[in-house]
Amino acid sequence: MDSEPKRKPNAREIAARIRGEIAAGTFGPGDRLPGGRAYAKKLGVSLMTVQNAYTQLRDEGLVEGVSGSGTYVRETTPGEQGPREAAQSLADLQAEVTRVSTELAGLIKRVGQLEEVVRSAEGQSGP
Repeated sequence: MDSEPKRKPNAREIAARIRGEIAAGTFGPGDRLPGGRAYAKKLGVSLMTVQNAYTQLRDEGLVEGVSGSGTYVRETTPGEQGPREAAQSLADLQAEVTRVSTELAGLIKRVGQLEEVVRSAEGQSGP
């Protein structure tokens, strides 16, 4: 039995989850996102966390808030990239950033190892 409590998602993770659902077509243009209070309760997070996730999605141009009604996946005009395509592009970009970050971390480690070898070689050559 798992005795550790399940970690609660942060706003960035919630936004990524919804972005993925938009990209997958679970939420389409004009669809209403889950109400903030109910969604926060379902996820075990504060309402502010869900609101911050929705704000992030709004800033990305994927959703729009309708005062007193909720948050909806944004409708598009002809010729404009739709929310589904935009969400997929953002998800692809995030995956690429993760890949590059992992590769960069490996390079940093290798540079550190090389610097250590150089310092060791310089110490052995001595005066």
